[in-house]
Amino acid sequence: MPNSIDAASIAQMFDDAHTARTFTDEPVTIDDLNSIYEFTKWAPTTMNIQPLRLIVAESDDAKQMVLDHLGGTNREQAEKAPLLTVVCAETAFHETLVELVPHIPNAREFFLDDDKRIATARHQTWLQSGYLILGIRALGLGCGPMLGYDAPGLDAAMFAATTLVSTMVMTIGVPDPAGYRDRLPRLDMSDAILRR
Repeated sequence: MPNSIDAASIAQMFDDAHTARTFTDEPVTIDDLNSIYEFTKWAPTTMNIQPLRLIVAESDDAKQMVLDHLGGTNREQAEKAPLLTVVCAETAFHETLVELVPHIPNAREFFLDDDKRIATARHQTWLQSGYLILGIRALGLGCGPMLGYDAPGLDAAMFAATTLVSTMVMTIGVPDPAGYRDRLPRLDMSDAILRR
């Protein structure tokens, strides 16, 4: 296949990659996150709206605020992770479209309906989250995306005065393979690729 990345890179990002539940003590730096962002930002979103915002819980107060809204094993994993983040959707993304979509002068006007704009922000943040996970893996790191949290509570505590809504909590670090679970089955190609 023309210009395919090498097999080792494919394995690192897909075949051999796992959800990380435990990590080594090696830190994840802001420079690491900047590197991840620099290559994942080029992946496509609808009309280039780019609503994903990654909130890095660096301070003790911010970490505690996130932990307070996690339960069970998710909280245990998050407490020990080198980096704790919240993936958010910027629901006022339309305010940046003059910069991001300069060739469509009225791009902002396409997203004035609040319900449709917020739904679009959430959908496209999910799309960008997939790119983010691959970017994390490409750098040799691992992550633990978490949906088991009190989203309304966290949003009220952390984002009340903003236009952000959370979509997941994500731990990031150098994964400890000892914490990997056995690989679960995946659908066969014949079940997932449907030809008509």
